[in-house]
Amino acid sequence: MSEESSFWINLAEKLLGLLVLAIGAIMLYFTATSAGNLNVFTGFFVFLSVVMIVIGLFLLIVRPSE
Repeated sequence: MSEESSFWINLAEKLLGLLVLAIGAIMLYFTATSAGNLNVFTGFFVFLSVVMIVIGLFLLIVRPSE
């Protein structure tokens, strides 16, 4: 039973990592394409996008403990 639930937890973690990575990449794209409109907030949104990308990559790479 624990092996089966471990599979689903691992799958959910990987899907969440992909989702966070995709949202971070989309945020970074929109920040880069509209940097002129954001003015002083460009750095803030780039920082948030990079943090989300790092969290997504972390969720994809790290294996959960069994």
